[in-house]
Formats: sequence, structure tokens, C-alpha cells
Amino acid sequence: MAVVEAIDLTKKFGGKHALPVLDGINIAIEPGEVFGYLGPNGAGKTTTIRVLLGLLRPSSGTVRVFGEDPAACDSLRRRLGVLMENSGLDDRMTALQSLQFHARLYGVASPDRRIDELLDFVGLPEVRDKKVGTFSTGMKRKLGLARAIVHDPEVLFLDEPSAGLDPEAQLMVRKLLQELAATRRITVFLNSHHLDEVQRLCSRIAVLHRGRIRACDTIESLRHGGAEERLEVRLRTDAQALQAVELLAAPGRLGNVVADGDTVIARGNGMSTPGIVSLLVHAGLEIEEVTRPIKSLEDVYFEIVRDEGDPV
Repeated sequence: MAVVEAIDLTKKFGGKHALPVLDGINIAIEPGEVFGYLGPNGAGKTTTIRVLLGLLRPSSGTVRVFGEDPAACDSLRRRLGVLMENSGLDDRMTALQSLQFHARLYGVASPDRRIDELLDFVGLPEVRDKKVGTFSTGMKRKLGLARAIVHDPEVLFLDEPSAGLDPEAQLMVRKLLQELAATRRITVFLNSHHLDEVQRLCSRIAVLHRGRIRACDTIESLRHGGAEERLEVRLRTDAQALQAVELLAAPGRLGNVVADGDTVIARGNGMSTPGIVSLLVHAGLEIEEVTRPIKSLEDVYFEIVRDEGDPV
């Protein structure tokens, strides 16, 4: 059963005639999964998290966390951890006091041992008695992560955990998240527009654009083009490429094949690569190179969000 689920989720602000911020969102996150939620600024990622946490009610559709409505089930709070982009830490508290306060809120057993463990985990033991107001942005983000998991939650919601951090701090936070996912088996919902971070941490992603999910699959499948494979065959000449298109587009072979200069681009699963090569060679065509290109996650992302007229 999915741990976090949204079915036909829609959220509007400003009345029934307003355009939806979220429009028909469907997601299902399995136990122990690190799920990436990608999209440009303003796509609706943070709104999605707020609805999934029960902080906002959906305009229509259904949201369930552990089978419960998060807006109506207070007991869910103990099972969830949250780190928003603005961590909300009190600058007047020390790191130790901040963790102690939240440990008491959640009724953590043996809080002193748990806090010591977490300060070591995030690399802040030597500043435990320093006020949060003196911390760098990276240190605050690490403390915010410790606070989010002080009660050992089963699901962790992260909203842009690396936003505003320099590359070194981004790397430190990413390593903490990798270790957290690997050793504690927490289910993670990761909001981000940092593609490298998502690719390193997540096995499955959804891409949100203009309030709608445009793609949802494993990173591996999306990089390979989903269900439709792509093959590129470079011939000796442009003329041979045109001949190859005629051969491959014949009935019963490939329906989606075009020539780009001396290269034939074939999409679909109608013929195997050896079958295509054999057909072209027996027709007397001279093959220079055969490749099955794998797109980067960046290529996949921009193909999805680059609508006509959108700035990139």
C-alpha cells in the first residue's frame, strides 16, 4: 500500500473561478522510497507538500498518508518529519535547546542520547551550545534536518533542502540525506529543482509544470525515453540515409523513422538493433556508427517543461 497518495488532487486559491495551482495530481509513494518532485519555481511543489501535510485542504480530490486524511488525523504528526525551505529555527536558541524543545514536543524517549546522536550525525557536536543566529545557512539547514528527524519519523518531507547553499554545503546536505535513506529506510518526499541532487538521491520522480504532472517514472526509464526506444544509425552519405528511411518505414517494420542529414533516427520497438543493422547491410548501405543515446536527466527535464513560448 502506498504510504503517501494523492488522487485527482486540485488546489485553487481565490475562489471557484480562479485557475488551479494544482490540477489533477496523482502520485503514490511506496514505503522506503526516495521520491523526487521536480519543477520550476512556481510550479506548485511547495503547495503540494502543504496539502500532503494537511496544512492546506484540497479544493477537490483525495489525499491520504498511511491511509488517513492528514488534515483530520492529528496522530499522523508523530509519523512525519518536515524540513521546509525556510527552516523556522529560533535564532535565540542554541542548537541543543532547539532539539530539546522539539524532542519534548514529540515525547521522545531518552532525548539526551537521541540529540547527541543527531548532532554527531549532522556534524554539529562542537556548536551544540552556540546560538542558531550565529550559524551559516548550511549549518542551519543541517540543524533543521536533525530537528525534522528527532522523533524518528517514518516519512520525511523535504522542501528544497539545498536551496541557497554553496556547493560545499549542498554536498554535505546531500551526503546526510543519502546516509539517512540508506541506513534508516525512511520514506522521503523530496521537492527540488536541483537535478543533480535528485538524480543522486531518487529512484523515481515526477515532473510538475504549470500545476500538472507531466511525467512520472523511474529516472532510468525517463533517461532511456520511456517505453519508446531511440536508435541512431549514421550512414556514409545523406542519400544512403534517405534509402535507409524507405527500407525501415516499410509496412511491418518501423513506423517512426526520419533522416537527419546522414543519420537515421528510429523510434519504437518494432525491430531489434541487430535486425535493423542486418537489413541495411544486406541492402548495400554503408553504416558508419550505431548508437542508442541515453539522455541526461537535464535533457529529460527541459524537454518536459519547455512548452512553446516558455522562457528557458
